[in-house]
Amino acid sequence: MDAVDDLPVSPKGMKGFTNYLLKNLTYPTAAKEAGTPGMVVLSFVVSVEGKVEAVEVLQDIGNGCDEEAVRLSTKSGTWTPGMKVGKAVATRMNFPVHFEL
Repeated sequence: MDAVDDLPVSPKGMKGFTNYLLKNLTYPTAAKEAGTPGMVVLSFVVSVEGKVEAVEVLQDIGNGCDEEAVRLSTKSGTWTPGMKVGKAVATRMNFPVHFEL
């Protein structure tokens, strides 16, 4: 999972991934009640098959927001894998998920 020539791309592109998150994000009840805004940062691997795997939370804001961010990332569909020298490779990515009230 070294540097790649081409980063993985979600099924509808990175803008599509952002739109998917915005459309499908369910603000956790506990986070709403506590008034918890902020950013959850995820790290995940896009496998050579394009599956999102090994999701880790690098930064959490609590009250269920990390679980929601992980849920969305793992259900984001089959990605186009990263490429290195014309070959698909597993690639680790970091991605922020914003929670705003």
